[in-house]
Amino acid sequence: MERKSPFVEGEIFHLYTRGVEKRTVFMSDDDRTRFVLLLFLCNNREIVHLSNLLKKYQGDPLIQIFENEGRTETLVDIIAYVLMPNHVHLVVHEKAEGGISKFMLKLMTAYSMFFNTKYERSGPLFTRPFRSKHVDSDEYFRWLFAYVSLNPLELFDQEWKARGELNNVVEAGEFLRNYRYSSFPDYFVAERPDSRIIAKEAFPVEAKELKTMDDLLIQLARGKDQGEPLLP
Repeated sequence: MERKSPFVEGEIFHLYTRGVEKRTVFMSDDDRTRFVLLLFLCNNREIVHLSNLLKKYQGDPLIQIFENEGRTETLVDIIAYVLMPNHVHLVVHEKAEGGISKFMLKLMTAYSMFFNTKYERSGPLFTRPFRSKHVDSDEYFRWLFAYVSLNPLELFDQEWKARGELNNVVEAGEFLRNYRYSSFPDYFVAERPDSRIIAKEAFPVEAKELKTMDDLLIQLARGKDQGEPLLP
């Protein structure tokens, strides 16, 4: 299937997909941890044999893989990401021709095989093909970065967007800081082993307006006419 906006080397794209029939694709923290690990390992021009790594670290926290394992040249620059119960958002920079497609094929295949084996199911796990949108302006990037970074707040307060405000900004901020399956902590809390996923040097705009959660809320409000991306 030909994409309306083909991937172009040097450009940034929003990638998003969700489970078939809107099904939950992350059933546990173990599932989420596996996907986050794959974000790191699959972004590699060389083939990584995950089974060998799991044997190597058997009995040890998987976080050690971030701390100890190296990679060759990456396929894409991952700028931001978030895992939600039934969908995923990624903001990536196409480093070289075909990088995004190769990365997503490796990522979706590896996680789907893990999930289907673990839960004794078969068939596609995610809708195909994954959706994408070209990030064609600084204004759109700022809105998108805010949208992806704040997405976990839907788990904290499902109605906050409809109301147009958060009832408890302090608790919302605490929730975001402690939500491990997002790039929010990498930008707004502190460095962590998972931070190796992110290529901050690929951030395309001046970040002075994106220093706090309040800054993100302002960007989200400014760009509300962008509309939320439609998931498949």
